[in-house]
Amino acid sequence: MQNRHELVEKNVTWLAILTVVAISFGGLVEIVPLFFQQQTNEPVEGLRPYTALEMEGRDIYIREGCTVCHSQMIRPFRAETERYGHYSVAGESVWEHPFLWGSKRTGPDLARVGGRYSDEWHRVHLLNPRDVVPESNMPAFPWLETNVLDGKHTAEKLRVFRDNFGVPYTDADIEGAEAAVKGKTEMDAVIAYLQSLGHALK
Repeated sequence: MQNRHELVEKNVTWLAILTVVAISFGGLVEIVPLFFQQQTNEPVEGLRPYTALEMEGRDIYIREGCTVCHSQMIRPFRAETERYGHYSVAGESVWEHPFLWGSKRTGPDLARVGGRYSDEWHRVHLLNPRDVVPESNMPAFPWLETNVLDGKHTAEKLRVFRDNFGVPYTDADIEGAEAAVKGKTEMDAVIAYLQSLGHALK
């Protein structure tokens, strides 16, 4: 006579159902406690919301597929912290929706790139990466220099982040968002975003 364990092993349907149950239970045990840990829900000291221009730059960064080659998460290994700086912590990403941690590194991690290079270096690098890094295989983004922002949707973006995700934007931030970006180029916005990365922990 077959025991219950053998019956499950030989019945594909029961095996599939019980496998899903086991994985779901394990996942809940690992994930649910994180929602109640302060270090994963509270912003680190010194974290500030993106300015209107930085928010536009972040959207352009996503649009241009920068996340395909650049991660924004430094692992707690000596080889990474010596190259990129302090390892990433959860409190830096509480206002990131979606977060841009990534895992693929064709190019370097950008979690702490803010302030590492000048605005002009970033401008030259985005126009033609090989002018500053001869061995780079990064594509050029010359259209960023000519595309101009109108700011029509910037205030709404900030409002969504405040109302849905709890990012502490003030009414003044939202009301002044369009004026803050109007007439700026996409290049200005991307550079502002890159310069903001890693500001809370250096």
